[in-house]
Formats: sequence, structure tokens, C-alpha cells
Amino acid sequence: MKILVTGAAGYIGSILVPRLLAEGHEVIALDNFMYNQSSLLDVCYHDRLTIVRGDTRDKALMTRLMKDADAIFPLACLTGAPLCAKDPVGAQTILLDAVNMILQLRSRDQRVIFPTTNSGYGIGEKGKHCTEETPLRPISLYGKLKVEAENAILSAGNGITLRLATAFGVSPRMRLDLLVNDFTYRAVYDRFVILFEAHFNRNYIHVRDIAKAFIHALNNFDKMKNQPYNVGLSDANLTKLQLCQEIKKLVPDFYFVEATIGEDPDKRDYIVSNEKIEKTGFKPDVSLQKGLQELIKGYQVIKRNQFANI
Repeated sequence: MKILVTGAAGYIGSILVPRLLAEGHEVIALDNFMYNQSSLLDVCYHDRLTIVRGDTRDKALMTRLMKDADAIFPLACLTGAPLCAKDPVGAQTILLDAVNMILQLRSRDQRVIFPTTNSGYGIGEKGKHCTEETPLRPISLYGKLKVEAENAILSAGNGITLRLATAFGVSPRMRLDLLVNDFTYRAVYDRFVILFEAHFNRNYIHVRDIAKAFIHALNNFDKMKNQPYNVGLSDANLTKLQLCQEIKKLVPDFYFVEATIGEDPDKRDYIVSNEKIEKTGFKPDVSLQKGLQELIKGYQVIKRNQFANI
């Protein structure tokens, strides 16, 4: 198949594009390279890869790139609540307006697989797993725009949305601002972290398993289409305190303590069920512990500089 991936050189895209090429697909990779990243250099030799430096909001460009595509993966995004709060206009135009434009431009047969976020659940009910039927109550602009885009895609038909858990792991376009990546970095280099509201729960998923979920959705499109799916590790619904305890198993001199005053500006707190996508045959490959081991090795290579979104 010919697949158009927007935001193709980002944290997820730079893992997904090589996987798609390995599966035998032809890929058109669109990115504005806003972080001056060098991801995708390792796959430039592929005859089935086209790289385009451009903006997903450019209607003329998107019309041309979408013309012969069998599927579109709109990954282009200002990712995360802090970045969207910093640039609300950019967030609106990239996360939502560009997705609506894709839906207007595409033909009936063109498939759309879209990464949304389980942060749309906002604050869940204590002890109760969020399923795809749980009401969405996003608490950030990022979450709200992702929910609106998901609704547009599912209403338009011939699409699948993947409600991703908090991503972690090493990527060619590395991010140190993600919770697991950040805490592990602090464990390796600072040896300590101060936790705010350590009881808040999140679900987690490795970036390579996100790429796997996209390919799984593409390969099972007809039976999965027109529905949302949570994508996370079912054994990794953890509080921030529990996450630190897992990291400490690998970095024994890591010290963490909960602050007695102050609060986390990110109020998300939920546990998630991934049963729906698991029933379609999807199974993650990378455990939390395996991903932590990978990060610790990766941090021997990099130190904090440009590897964040803000």
C-alpha cells in the first residue's frame, strides 16, 4: 500500500516509517522538521520512501500528496498539554483543522488511522477502568482538540482511532519530556525526583508498540474500522510512585519523595482497559521493565538538550 504519514519524523513517526517500509509499504513522509531532527536519515536509501519537507496545513501540498495514497496516518501534532497551551493557535490548526481538511480532501476509499490519547479520559473514577465507552472528559486544550479530531474521523467513516497511553522508550526523535522518559533520566543523572500528587495513575505504552498498533490496525482494518481503541500495557496502570519504584529496581540509588505542598498542574488520573484491542489479536512486545532498561542504556548516549517539545 501507499501510505502518507504526516509528522513522519516525530517521536512516533521515526519508529513507524521504518516499520512500514519493512512491511513492504510505500511511504510518503511529510514533516516540517521543526526540531531540526535528523530522524529518517537511516531509511533514505529506501526506493519506496519519499520525504517531503512541508506543512500538513498546506492544502495544495496535501491535495498533491494524498492523491494516490491508500491510507493516511495524520501524526502531525503539537504534542502534549504544555506545548498546546503555549501555542493554542498552532494546536488548533494542526491537531484539528488539518485533520478536518484531510477528511474533506480524501476519497471514500482512503483509510485514516489516527493517534489520539487516553488523556481524553481526564480524571477517571477511582478503581474503575476506562473503556472505549467511558465518557471523555479532557482537561487540557491538547486533550480537547484530540477528542474533537477523533469524533470527526469516526463520524466521517473509514477510520480508526488509537487512544494511546503515555508513550515511553527510545526513538530517533527522542523526547525527554514524557513521564517515564523524564523520570528515568532523572534517576540516571540526578539520582532523585520530587513527586507531586504521587498517587495519580497513568497507563503506559512503548513507542515501538505504538508503531505495531498502527500496523495491526492497517492489517485488520475492515474488522476494526469506525471505532476507537485504547492502546496500552494492561499490566502498567501505575501511579507515579509505583513507576518510580519500578525504576529503582534498575537504578538502586534512585531517591524519590512526595512533596508535602504543591500540586501537579497535569491533573490526569485514570486507569485504562486495553481489552478491546487485545481481543482483535494485538499484543504489546515491550514490557515496562524492558523499556526502562533500554532508556538507561540510551541515556549513556544522550544528555538533556534539544530532546523535548518545549
